[in-house]
Amino acid sequence: MSKWVTVWGNATSVAERRPETYARDITLRYPVKCAFAGDRVRLHFSNFCGAEDISLTRVTIAPAISDREINLKDAALVTFSGRESVTIKAGEELFSDEIDFRVKPLGKVSVSIYLKDFTLMRSAVVITGPLSKGFYSLGDCTLKSVLPLNETRTTETYYFLTGLDLLTDDKNRCVICYGDSITSQSWPDYLAGLCMDDPYNKTAVVRRAASGTRVLRQYSCITYESYGLSGKNRFAREISTVSGADTVIIQQGINDIIHPVGTDVNPFRPMSDLPSADELKDGLKYYFNIAKEHGLKVITGTLLPIKGWRTYAPFREELKNNINVWLRNCGYDCIDFDGAVRSGKDPAAFDEGCDSGDCLHPSEEGYKRMARLAFAELNK
Repeated sequence: MSKWVTVWGNATSVAERRPETYARDITLRYPVKCAFAGDRVRLHFSNFCGAEDISLTRVTIAPAISDREINLKDAALVTFSGRESVTIKAGEELFSDEIDFRVKPLGKVSVSIYLKDFTLMRSAVVITGPLSKGFYSLGDCTLKSVLPLNETRTTETYYFLTGLDLLTDDKNRCVICYGDSITSQSWPDYLAGLCMDDPYNKTAVVRRAASGTRVLRQYSCITYESYGLSGKNRFAREISTVSGADTVIIQQGINDIIHPVGTDVNPFRPMSDLPSADELKDGLKYYFNIAKEHGLKVITGTLLPIKGWRTYAPFREELKNNINVWLRNCGYDCIDFDGAVRSGKDPAAFDEGCDSGDCLHPSEEGYKRMARLAFAELNK
């Protein structure tokens, strides 16, 4: 085992602001399925979007018996410069020490994080999918084998933990899926599942996605700040903290097109935020150039149908189609996600069974189609 590879990861974004933005005396537990074996781990934590320092009182990692249960016999304490607890300053990120911890092929582990003191729960991202589930429990459960039923709830919000690196075989690698809510939902998990079903698999899938994010803009108001950071405040940092990556799949841009509605409709969404096609292409070119600087192969993904979405208009359809034509012909490998899920009768709309119901996000069937197309592209 000679190579560090990130086998699981998410973006760091901004949690939705609520009156109850602080937590105290709780344990977060996140199960992670690992694509391949390894014998050492290190964890990546982020308070990049935090406005205050946070303290992780105790962190453990253990083999997972089920989503809520761990094997305490083989659990390990995660340390930071040899210490059990660590403070992460506002706006900063850090890695844990390297921990001797054996992971079996396709092994499932759980990371448990205890927050003893009042903690601003701001650096976080909401992620969904068949491989994405978290829990929080009252009290310190880092060394409890089973989370207490009456004092535990599930959560789709991932706080602070943004990556798990595994010291593994040199042949293994990871692929980054970068984007917005389309990518923070199921297709990367289905892609990971397809990879892990391959007996010769050497690929882990790492998600760097946050709902509502745009390539060119971000909101400064608390109403929409959870829609996250702009591309220039996200992309370089997020790909640079992924170990062992050789490819990035980029599928983003639809929020730049559908968000602006005019201040007469919404004071926070001026039409001046609507980019021209050239501006949006330049934003995507910025991604491509940064990715190349980091030695990553770029694969683009076309934007999905939006007909029926509440802000749909012909000029948005025209802009989306302009970007898609460019993505298919800009010189990089392109996954035609749009072609996989659009209707044959009405290409502006989702195919039957592929719409989640909001005319913007795919159904699970739609996400499975996207994953199959991405898997085929990675295995060309």
